[in-house]
Amino acid sequence: MKRGFQSWLHLFHMVDAYRPTRRAEKDGIVQIEEFNELDAGRAADAVRPCAAIESFVSAVVAGRPYADLAALLHAAEAQAAEWTTAEVDAALKDHPRIGERPARGSTSAALSRAEQAGVSGDAGVRQRLAEGNQRYEERFGRIYLVRAKGRSAEELLDLLDQRLGHDAVTEEAVVRQQLAEIALLRLAGLFEDVA
Repeated sequence: MKRGFQSWLHLFHMVDAYRPTRRAEKDGIVQIEEFNELDAGRAADAVRPCAAIESFVSAVVAGRPYADLAALLHAAEAQAAEWTTAEVDAALKDHPRIGERPARGSTSAALSRAEQAGVSGDAGVRQRLAEGNQRYEERFGRIYLVRAKGRSAEELLDLLDQRLGHDAVTEEAVVRQQLAEIALLRLAGLFEDVA
């Protein structure tokens, strides 16, 4: 399940879709140099919507200055690999169920809305997602978390069906990996110099 930094790069082409929502939310960060110069509080506020895990936020902020975006993402990936089950479970509280629209107000909610833009408004699809979410929660005791960005509702349903067949240990690793993918995409989305 573990991915290397190079394999994350294929996900970054999706970052442009965040830009319209993100511009108002990101507090003006457009270059890595600006992030490096922010005071710790503002830097933490920028990182927190990427993954609501304080050890992650603190480590990413403390790791500054970064030479470039790749160095930041490499450090963030390394930190994500250290997440505990308790940290992942706590971070899931900041994510809506797939197919549900998050409440307005937070940067994380705005990002989730953009990420789930590909989920159909079709009532039948929404019903299938709701039923699948319920089965998943009954089986694993947590929400079904998946990187939704760039995926159709049918793909999300197929992945849900696959993951319902996992044992608890395998699924825990998949959830951690999916949360890391979301966090890295969101982190990359803070910057204009995504390459």
